[in-house]
Amino acid sequence: MGKKTAAIIGSGGLIGSHLLEELVRDPEYGRVKTLVRWPSEPIHAKQEIKLVDFNDAESLLLALIDVDVVFCAIGTTLKKMGGDKKRYWQIDHDIPLRVCRMAQETGCRKMVLVSAVGANSSSRNFYLQLKGKTEADLIASGMPCLHIMQPALLLGNRKEKRRIEAISQRIMKPASALFSGSWTKYKAIEANDVARAMIGAARQEQPGVYRYTFNEMQALARTV
Repeated sequence: MGKKTAAIIGSGGLIGSHLLEELVRDPEYGRVKTLVRWPSEPIHAKQEIKLVDFNDAESLLLALIDVDVVFCAIGTTLKKMGGDKKRYWQIDHDIPLRVCRMAQETGCRKMVLVSAVGANSSSRNFYLQLKGKTEADLIASGMPCLHIMQPALLLGNRKEKRRIEAISQRIMKPASALFSGSWTKYKAIEANDVARAMIGAARQEQPGVYRYTFNEMQALARTV
């Protein structure tokens, strides 16, 4: 059996950067395509940087040829979008959905997505509504095997500074030790553990839709 080809969208982010580092070291993968809008230098011989226009179907189709699994760790913030909810929606919802559909056109049958704990398309909270709607539309797209990570607060050092998130990390990391029972899913989690959990989930071949919160992600991370 030949080695697999992975595609990553969001490889420059907190989870995505860990994911890229893990995948290029993983012997199961012979190629790792990073779909990006701006040129950059590869970190490993396995990495193939694909410059794409996420609004152009042909551009995506060409980049996704021969891909076995798509990893989606794309995400922005309302602040970064200048408070523009429409632009925020286009990045966190429209891009993953478009990539999912184009991947299926090329024969890909598996996608692993970073969403959020509490995602709910009916939520009054914009962020949770956005994540919930993204999950629902990806499911409706018909991707045969869809794995959805639902982390709470992410722990790790971002390239970009987020002051509020940094404060939250300092508070939530020790506080998370007190969470148990139904509150366990709200525990803060290391971004690298989410990345490793995504790779663990991708090893499963059974079709279906699967969601993972804190305990399930930690268990998957230990398998990688």
